[in-house]
Amino acid sequence: MENNVRYSDAELAEFKVLISEKIEKAKYDLDLIKSAYMNDSTNGTEDTSPTFKAFDEGSAVMSKESNSQLAIRQEKFIRDLKNALIRIENKTYGICRVTGKLINKKRLELVPHATLSIEAKNMQQ
Repeated sequence: MENNVRYSDAELAEFKVLISEKIEKAKYDLDLIKSAYMNDSTNGTEDTSPTFKAFDEGSAVMSKESNSQLAIRQEKFIRDLKNALIRIENKTYGICRVTGKLINKKRLELVPHATLSIEAKNMQQ
């Protein structure tokens, strides 16, 4: 890992593009989750036998709960990505909040909202 104090402005600009794209995709995914949550009462089972009615209702409740959990996780992901954009603006992006060292660039490409280096993450376990 480099001994730089922070990533260069050019590198930060690259991360900003990456994160902005991830935010757009995450918002799109969140909209899909929310629309599934709102419309899951019409899942094509209106003409099935009454025998399956109880199962279908239980399934609908579970589906709503899991979609709700997915939506909450997706909203947190979007918030974390937006916080990463703020760190880019502050030029503190990519600096581990525990060790103060730069987080490996490959890690940030895979997990752009990361605030911990692998070293710090391993210390938590």
